[in-house]
Amino acid sequence: MNEVVPDDIKTDLENACILHDRAVSDYAQCMEFSKLMSDILARLEDACCYQTADKVMSVLLNCNPKIGAHCDKSIVVAQATKKLR
Repeated sequence: MNEVVPDDIKTDLENACILHDRAVSDYAQCMEFSKLMSDILARLEDACCYQTADKVMSVLLNCNPKIGAHCDKSIVVAQATKKLR
């Protein structure tokens, strides 16, 4: 069964992916990415897009912004965000 992700959520997912590409070493942008992905997750669940929501959840499980440190799992998260595009 193919799910139909609403266009506004698709747009926000694309923006989140672009943000992650820039945010690897910037704590404020990492936090913004995490917050945006959390919001997208809730919206996907409300839209009953559970397959995509599971993918977003896997991104969030690996996303752990740290002040003054490079992201330990930036490559894992980057690969997962590419699958969302």
